[in-house]
Amino acid sequence: MTAQTTEATTVEAITDTVSRHITGTGFEAFDAGTVARAKIRIIDSLGNIAAGHRAQGNQALLALATRWGGAAESTVLIDGARVPAHNAAMVNAAMMRSYDFEAIGAEYEDHSQTAAHISGTTVSVALAVAEQQRSSGKELLTALILGDDLTSRLGASSGFDVYSGQDNTGTINGLGGTAVAAKLMGLDAVQLRHALGIVENQLSGTVANIYDQTLAFKLPMAFAARNAIVSAEMAQLGFTGPADAIGGAHGFFDMFCASPEPEKITRRLGEAFYADCVIKPWSSCRASHPSLDACVRIATENVLDEDEIQEIVIHVTPRTLAGFVGQPFVIGECPEVSGAFSIRFTAATALMYKTVRPEHLTPGHMQDPRLQRLLDKITLVDSLAPTEYLTAEVQVKLRNGSVLQTRTDVPKGDIHANPMSEAEILEKYYANVAFGGRTPRRNAEQAVGLVQRLDELESLAPLIRLFTPPA
Repeated sequence: MTAQTTEATTVEAITDTVSRHITGTGFEAFDAGTVARAKIRIIDSLGNIAAGHRAQGNQALLALATRWGGAAESTVLIDGARVPAHNAAMVNAAMMRSYDFEAIGAEYEDHSQTAAHISGTTVSVALAVAEQQRSSGKELLTALILGDDLTSRLGASSGFDVYSGQDNTGTINGLGGTAVAAKLMGLDAVQLRHALGIVENQLSGTVANIYDQTLAFKLPMAFAARNAIVSAEMAQLGFTGPADAIGGAHGFFDMFCASPEPEKITRRLGEAFYADCVIKPWSSCRASHPSLDACVRIATENVLDEDEIQEIVIHVTPRTLAGFVGQPFVIGECPEVSGAFSIRFTAATALMYKTVRPEHLTPGHMQDPRLQRLLDKITLVDSLAPTEYLTAEVQVKLRNGSVLQTRTDVPKGDIHANPMSEAEILEKYYANVAFGGRTPRRNAEQAVGLVQRLDELESLAPLIRLFTPPA
């Protein structure tokens, strides 16, 4: 066992503690609420994968994975191609990330959260490895809950700043995804410790992908899924890795975190199980949701004549305006990225349609003259206090002199503070499946039933078949 030793005491290395906890914890450790939340994340994830099948670049990525060939272990959902598990997880994760619609928010105690997108990696890894290993639904849920919990704790303890330059979908997700894969593969604590050390060599991701509005924005999450499975497989074969990949010298905290709080990793470990705590109602970056929510509210509560709108003033914090969502909206080479990461675009779309969904992240909508006229009327002002978080105020000034105004303090989707209802989550899921255009409604409905009793299933095969086209 790896340890850090002083004259007074011997302290077990963080990675050893985590590895023993994950390999030694079973399904019986979870309360009903934790299990129910995991099932909701799976349902939401399946809908996002279904929609993402249509997104830019994904058919090329699938063609590449198919060209690589290899053992037919796991399924690329919606298309049905069977490829090695690590490649299936990579493509499924890329599809899930494509419209920035997947679950977010690394939860910690007292309902605090850190910017993160955990489920895009962990669910993709869980589905691919569970199929590869012929795992039961209960085994999948166990691995997923434990991996999500580790990833959330890493996010909370890292001190991550979304504008720091790194993209943590490629760092904490790699470590958490490795825990998911290792648990499903039956690795012991020593092997898991090595697997975490191996994946440490593959942690990466830059927020430049988003600032520059490139298709590469979906790759850190996808690479994390691929690398997680490869790392677990290599550890199973006997490869070894650094002794303490999380807390040791040159480990995760040392290499990627400016002001980490390592104690958050083990505090109440095994008592509380954290995960993504936001199911997104809108297909866009969470930083745009406060202003988007406000615009939806204004459009819902009033009959708007767009020609009568004189000016739209959106008040945000200085950090928000200076960040990637505050950039001027330009239809770039990757329209999905341009739209999803623009306050101006999402606000204008919300005033038009009372929502922002994948079908709006398209050149067709972006070139609509109505949208262009609204965009010309939008002004962003960094007038809110720098200490505020996820807030916005919107003023719609009409030509008759009246002003429609509202403020968002907690955008919709936070399961603790402003949750979507189960009906709203299912409505989102069915709309995503319909947008994907490849999965019949009856399949989508049957899939919900299977996920809701996932802990009773002996195999994932029936669920996978529902998202696989007939031969």
